[in-house]
Amino acid sequence: MLTAKISAAVLLFTAPFVPQPKTREFHFEYTATLKGIPAGVKHLDLWLPIPHSDEFQHISNLQIASPFPYTEAAGSNGNEILHLSVDQTAAAGFSVRVSLDCLRKEHIQARLAGGPPLAQDEDAAALSQYLRPDRLVPIDGQIRTWATEVVAKADAHSDLEKARAIYNHVVSTVRYDKTGKGWGHGDIYYACEERRGNCTDFHAIVIGYARALGIPARFAIGFPLPADRGEGKITGYHCWAEVYVSHVGWVPIDASEAAKNPAKRDYFFGAHDENRIEFSKGRDIVLTPKQEGEPLNYFVYPYAEVDGQPFTQITSEVTYRDSNERTRTY
Repeated sequence: MLTAKISAAVLLFTAPFVPQPKTREFHFEYTATLKGIPAGVKHLDLWLPIPHSDEFQHISNLQIASPFPYTEAAGSNGNEILHLSVDQTAAAGFSVRVSLDCLRKEHIQARLAGGPPLAQDEDAAALSQYLRPDRLVPIDGQIRTWATEVVAKADAHSDLEKARAIYNHVVSTVRYDKTGKGWGHGDIYYACEERRGNCTDFHAIVIGYARALGIPARFAIGFPLPADRGEGKITGYHCWAEVYVSHVGWVPIDASEAAKNPAKRDYFFGAHDENRIEFSKGRDIVLTPKQEGEPLNYFVYPYAEVDGQPFTQITSEVTYRDSNERTRTY
């Protein structure tokens, strides 16, 4: 009996500590307004991203206010898309409002803290899509050379070590800076040469270097919420990344937040906090139904075409309201 108690105590004190994920519940509204629609337009298409439910966020009470009929369709990467198709509109402008409730869960990769390995990795064929280049994140000889130099300098050998080396390199050498021109497109060559930018630029390097070394990596975009609970407007988007490591699974990464907050550098390799809402995954987005224009670099804001041509006179307003003042855990 004493031996059993001692064994139980040893297990208690040697088991890895895995924090319980935090959650956040909030009401969210997203309004797209088109202005200055030319007279005589024969056809107008408008697409809006709709946040989806998954393991880390639950969307409920979705309501759409639109002056015209609309459809909802599934796009690539599990994205959900709202589409308006309007013939011969007489309106010079109109608005579409999307409102919803979201329960967002902190994404913590517990296996990095010593949890049991995956019983089975994801299918290799399915993961291969996350090794392909994007238009602004090519996987060429120069990118492979830079990525190889980074992991060699860190003496990284496993995929997990390489991913951490890439993350550390980006956080240490890229500055969060939205001045001047060129930032915000997620252009890996711009980010590598200028060593500055916003979240799209940080994660272009993370994703491009990982893919160049054969590590699947993917992109997601949505909106950040202030850590303090309350309500207000959200003035810009946020994006983040994940890399896939065998026997571990998807590892969440937020290099730009780590650069802005060095005290959380360890946290943001292996976690995404609950202060965000995801709208879509992937880049070079082909919409449903397919747009006439080029694939979208990323899809977080509304996109419209008038008689088959891109229409840019669109504004967006994004607001949130927390449904409680306390963060609760699962």
